[in-house]
Amino acid sequence: MAHPRNADDIFSKFFGFSSPSGGMGGSHGGGPFQRSTFGEDIFPQFRGASGVGEGSASMPPRKGAMIERVLPCSLEDLFKGTTKNMKISRDVSDGSGRSTTVEEILAIEIKPGWKKGTKITFPEKGNEQRGVIPSDLVFIIDEKPHVVFKRDSNDLVVTQKISLAEALTGYTAQISTLDGRNLRVPINSVISSTYEEVVKGEGMPIPKEPTKKGNLRIKFDIKFPTRLTSDQKRVLSGC
Repeated sequence: MAHPRNADDIFSKFFGFSSPSGGMGGSHGGGPFQRSTFGEDIFPQFRGASGVGEGSASMPPRKGAMIERVLPCSLEDLFKGTTKNMKISRDVSDGSGRSTTVEEILAIEIKPGWKKGTKITFPEKGNEQRGVIPSDLVFIIDEKPHVVFKRDSNDLVVTQKISLAEALTGYTAQISTLDGRNLRVPINSVISSTYEEVVKGEGMPIPKEPTKKGNLRIKFDIKFPTRLTSDQKRVLSGC
């Protein structure tokens, strides 16, 4: 079996063309940057592997961890919508890399009907550091307790205390709404402890349907008398 006689023969045997140092091995002729039959220069892949020539791409800068802050809102704020101005302090870098602390006012627009847990993101409002993309600043809506209303998704729930006589003979609920209106709701039915009066369209705004609102649900806490006179018992018994 014949053995290759020199480096050119070895290169030609394995790659099908001449070595970069010259020579005529293979059918494509010589030359220092001979291409393979696929038309690709194989040398860059060796240069990349060995670290010679063009270097590998540097790693992209990492981004700072998200910064979250709770933003308490009253039920009135979430009913009507409002704008809250929040002052923040953060470190920023100038062109020379020096860091200074600056104050900034962020205007946070609260949309009518937003719920607890809604997030408002200000991209890259965290501290600036060399080689790090600033963190996103995220405000998370929290709902303050209300003295009159409780929220149940898009509904508002209110409980009114009434006497047994009002429960049996009729009652008109008077409610001051979150936008300052006086609402009168006559109830002619006999009111039990589980009775609930529903007023459609008087609940919270629905963010995705701005023209619509949830319902107002009126519940009742009936105060029963601790004792009855003989006349009262007679009236109640129908005698």
